[in-house]
Amino acid sequence: MFIYLVEISVKPEYLDEFKAATLNNAQNTIREPGNFRFDVLQHPDDLTKFMLYEVYTDESGLESHRQTAHYARWKSTVEPWMAEPRKATKFSALHYTQ
Repeated sequence: MFIYLVEISVKPEYLDEFKAATLNNAQNTIREPGNFRFDVLQHPDDLTKFMLYEVYTDESGLESHRQTAHYARWKSTVEPWMAEPRKATKFSALHYTQ
C-alpha cells in the first residue's frame, strides 16, 4: 500500500468552494482502480486547514490519478484558493486496516 498525505491551507473566503471541489475530486478518485481510500479531513480548531489522506495500491496508482480529468480540474480550480503551496508526504504502509 502507498499512502499520500497532503496538507492544505485555504484562504477563508474560499472554504465552501474548496470543500465542494475537493469532495467532488474525492468521490471520483475512489472509483479509480488503483485507489483504496480518499479521506478529506478538516482541522476542528482551524477550519482553513485540511489533510487529504489518499491510499493507493502503489505509487503508480497515484500517478494514474494525476492523469485524470477530475484531478486536473480540481488542481486548476483550487490552487488559487490556497493560502500557501500544499505540502505532500509519501508513506509505505506497514500495516493497513480497511
